Amino acid sequence: MAGAHTEMNVHPTAIIDRRAKVHPSCRIGPYCVIGPDVELGEGCHLVSHVAIEGPTKIGAHNGFFPFCSIGMAPQDLTYAGEPTRLEIGDHNEIREFVTINRGTVKGGGLTRVGSHTLIMAYTHVAHDCVIGAHVILANAATLGGHVTVEEWAQVGALCPVHHFVRIGAHSFVGGGTTITRDVLPFSKTSAARDAQSYGVNAVGLERRGFSKERIRKIHHAYKVLLASKLNTSQALEKLKSEPDQGKDVEALIKFIEQSERGVIK
Repeated sequence: MAGAHTEMNVHPTAIIDRRAKVHPSCRIGPYCVIGPDVELGEGCHLVSHVAIEGPTKIGAHNGFFPFCSIGMAPQDLTYAGEPTRLEIGDHNEIREFVTINRGTVKGGGLTRVGSHTLIMAYTHVAHDCVIGAHVILANAATLGGHVTVEEWAQVGALCPVHHFVRIGAHSFVGGGTTITRDVLPFSKTSAARDAQSYGVNAVGLERRGFSKERIRKIHHAYKVLLASKLNTSQALEKLKSEPDQGKDVEALIKFIEQSERGVIK
């Protein structure tokens, strides 16, 4: 509760609703507004002018920079004030003017952000999105509703992402790319005109400790998918028939088979 804070931790211009649960170790800067049904975990820092509405549950050691708006109602014409939720994990950095909306009833009622993410200035995370751990969303990335961004993915600056799209794990999307179909795991995707996959994000995988053998198997799978004369179905059948695919290629095959919007090749 607000009363548990010392004057040192909460600036006198901050407004904290009595129904909010704020850990005493949090630092709440000038002109921040925390509404009811908001829970802030240990060691969070709101720099200044941060607005958080609930129901929103936020974990430990998160940083919120000026003028970000967290847990606001979804930008959906069918939303009628239902108590939908936002959940944010631990050790995230959420920069200036970021907007993250709560979920909608039709989308399951929950928007979720994992841990150890960097969400840069002016990024928008719409209702019912699911953001995995260690994700980077660069400046002004714009996620439509129901978007999934899997762990370790990076979405470049000024990228609009169509609703219901999935961004695969360990992928890299170049700045200014419009994404309307699923982005393959482990891939580099960018657009001069139309979005295309440019093979494996090998540098990113090396930085995350992938062995040369793991990367080799992923490279081989991409050659079959992108450089052979096989269509997607034929390429998947060939990959599934090969022995010792490894868990990464198995995950890649599963991702493609579960795609509802199609994948970028």
